[in-house]
Amino acid sequence: MNIMRKGSEAARLENSIGTIKYVIFCLSAILWLLGACMFGFSIWLRLEPGFQEWVAWLEIEKFYVGIYILMFAAMFVMIIAFVGCAAALMEHVTALYIHIGLQGFCFLLGIIGSAILLDFSTYDSQIQPIVRRSMYALISNSYQDQPAYILRMVQENIGCCGADGPMDYLDFMKPLPTECRDTVTGNAFFHGCVEELTWFLEGRASWLAGLALSLCMLHVIQAVLSLTLIQAKQKENEAAIFKR
Repeated sequence: MNIMRKGSEAARLENSIGTIKYVIFCLSAILWLLGACMFGFSIWLRLEPGFQEWVAWLEIEKFYVGIYILMFAAMFVMIIAFVGCAAALMEHVTALYIHIGLQGFCFLLGIIGSAILLDFSTYDSQIQPIVRRSMYALISNSYQDQPAYILRMVQENIGCCGADGPMDYLDFMKPLPTECRDTVTGNAFFHGCVEELTWFLEGRASWLAGLALSLCMLHVIQAVLSLTLIQAKQKENEAAIFKR
């Protein structure tokens, strides 16, 4: 009876190890796909035609810092997806511990990158004072061709007026430009470019941050599964020693 019970326990343990390995393989494939999507989306945000000019004009290059971190994290995720598959396939305890450490590193990269990206792209974030300062500088120098061109491009494309509204032009004793008015109604745009541009950035950054945080959740699951696999392998080794 004792031998039969131990044999059934060994078989159950072996089945559990096989199931955990299968789940790790599937999650690694999902991680690779999501990492590739995040990398592609980061590249698109960084190299989007026209948007780069706005970033340079308004001096909001800090928006790219979080994107760079998440871009690096995405490349790292795609690499460790293969490491996870290899470690689970070999059932190598040291490799699994390394895999857990790499998952933790990617988790931190995703959290830090998302936090920095959202800190420079959302409402009431650090990006708003930078945009406001740049808009004030452009309005005060709007008599020059280059600042006037930049103001026209920004206000026409985003549908905004001044930094915080039309009153900014009155404060600087400047005439209200035509691009500050709705082409249909002729009324001046109510919202300033600080708010409108922040909402514009927030809409794009939130998708990337959401993808990064989803990957962070999968990193935690992968780390827990790897740790569970290590414990199952240790139990299997102990059972094999006991049989001898």
